[in-house]
Amino acid sequence: MFKSRIRGFLQVNGLRIMALLGALGVALPGMADLAAAKSLDDILKAREIRIGVNPTLPPRALFNDKNEIDGFEPDLAKALAEKLGVKLTLVAVGSPDRIPFVASDKVDLVMGAMSRTSERAKVIDFSAPIHSENYGIISLASKPFAKLSDLNNEAITLVQVRGTTAIPYIQKNIPKAKLLLLDNYNDRDRALAQGRADASFDGIDAVAYRLKIFPNVKFNIVPVPEWGVTYSSFGVAKGNYSLRDWVNIALYELHSTGVVEQLWEKWFLKPMDTKVPVTPYF
Repeated sequence: MFKSRIRGFLQVNGLRIMALLGALGVALPGMADLAAAKSLDDILKAREIRIGVNPTLPPRALFNDKNEIDGFEPDLAKALAEKLGVKLTLVAVGSPDRIPFVASDKVDLVMGAMSRTSERAKVIDFSAPIHSENYGIISLASKPFAKLSDLNNEAITLVQVRGTTAIPYIQKNIPKAKLLLLDNYNDRDRALAQGRADASFDGIDAVAYRLKIFPNVKFNIVPVPEWGVTYSSFGVAKGNYSLRDWVNIALYELHSTGVVEQLWEKWFLKPMDTKVPVTPYF
């Protein structure tokens, strides 16, 4: 009955889903052949759950010295599979693959820093939050900025990665600062460590992990909660309520027992800047 409802939903709404995926900037060959999502019962019978993670987003996921996928997300996926009593199969996904993979039944759940947004929720469903996503100011300890308004100065150079979320905000709200735009976060980190810029305003969740390659440089990292906090969740196929509801209960238990926070601190080297409120109501 459940699989029939899912199949019917995907058949009736296939064109709408493809249009929304296009609007979100993702593409999937063969989207016309959308497959039925595996229900919780299907997964239990198969004794396997497939979870997508992005190994290019350390420490969320990464390839270790044995060329195995490791990190916060794989560890949490293992904890989830153990609760379910099934084998875990990790599937490497890139950021553009996340929604198409879960919509087409290539994975049962997807992570990869899957932020909940109202636009994405038109295409897939989301579990309760796994972790928060926080922004802040990163600078050398010798230049300890305390708030965003401190950056709005002609003497300040901000180093940012091209195309990232904060740039339009900086241009509108911190117009006096000079902008040094680089192509990737590795270059951004080096520019800060070498003193070629005064600060960067960006996501700070993974900064402690990223900056450990500069053991002799002291950094100052200041959360900026007024920017707003978003949350990452498991992505699940639209209408797959049996799996989504079980994941919500499992996440409640993993949050309540401190497992999520312990894994976060293990990989991100610091507590979560904004705690996920633990509630039995989802």
